[in-house]
Amino acid sequence: MQKSDNNPAHYRTNINIGLKVAVVLKKDQRTGKRTVGEVQWILTSASFHSRGIKVMLSNRQVGRVQEILDNNTQLLENP
Repeated sequence: MQKSDNNPAHYRTNINIGLKVAVVLKKDQRTGKRTVGEVQWILTSASFHSRGIKVMLSNRQVGRVQEILDNNTQLLENP
């Protein structure tokens, strides 16, 4: 099967400790609500995941990265 996903958040090489990201928590999968935070741990060991790399944020919440944010991005949702 060929990987045809162009979202950089789905590739582990693009995720680093301390990076600001928007994740979808398990409880929010149905709604798609995103939570913004800083990566503390990278939990997915595979180099690619079609639904996003699973991370633990600095506030201990776990979710899959949907978007990589820059440090100037305002927090839209505060967990």
